[in-house]
Amino acid sequence: MTAPVVIELEDVAKIYQTGAIEVAALRGVDLRIERGEYVAVLGPSGSGKSTLMNILGCLDIPSRGSYLLEGKDVATMSEAALAEIRNRHIGFVFQQFNLLSRMSAWRNVELPLVYAGVSRTERKERALDALARVGLADRSDHRPSELSGGQQQRVAVARALVTEPSLILADEPSGNLDSASTADVLGLFDDLASSGRTIVLITHEHDVAQRAQRQIRVHDGAIVADERVSA
Repeated sequence: MTAPVVIELEDVAKIYQTGAIEVAALRGVDLRIERGEYVAVLGPSGSGKSTLMNILGCLDIPSRGSYLLEGKDVATMSEAALAEIRNRHIGFVFQQFNLLSRMSAWRNVELPLVYAGVSRTERKERALDALARVGLADRSDHRPSELSGGQQQRVAVARALVTEPSLILADEPSGNLDSASTADVLGLFDDLASSGRTIVLITHEHDVAQRAQRQIRVHDGAIVADERVSA
C-alpha cells in the first residue's frame, strides 16, 4: 500500500529578477515525497537546492508551477495560514544553529510553542522532553555558549521536534560541525527516520547524502537524478 504523499511539486520554477536580468534558480521541477521518506537533496553551491528548500518550507513561493503540501495547494493559502504551517507542521534545522545566546537550551526549544500560544507549564514540559529525546536532558539550563557545536545543533533539532511536525527540513545541518559532531547529529536523523518521520536534508556532501534512503541530485536548477540508496 502506497504511503500518503506529503510533498508534490509539478513544473515548479523560481525566477529572480534584478532589473532586466533574470536568473532561473529552479527550472520545471517535478517531485513527490511520501510520508516517512528520508530524502537527501544533493548538489553544489548555486545548484538551486536551497531555493528548493525555501519553497518546500513555505519560506518562498514558486514563479510557476504548483506545490501541494499534504494535498493542500500552498498558493491558495493566506500569510497567516502559511505562518501556522511553518510553525506547527514543519520543523527547520539550519547550518547556522540560530539559537538565542541569552536563553538557556530549553528556552530556545520552547520558542515555537510560545508563538503557538501553548501555556507556560506545557511549553517547559515539552521542551525538556524534546531535549531528552536528543540526549541533552542534563544540558537544559545551559546557554549556547556553554555547549559544543554538536550540542547546539542537537538543541536546534529538539526545537524542530517540539511541535511534533509532520515534516523536518534540514539545510546543511552538519556544515559547521567537526566529523565527530556530524556523526552524532546524523545519527539523530537516522533515528528520526526509523521512527517514521518525513525528512528532507539539503547537502553538498556525498557522505552525508548517503545516510538518506533516497538521493535527489540537483544541477542548474533541475533534478538530474533521483535514486534509492542501497542499504
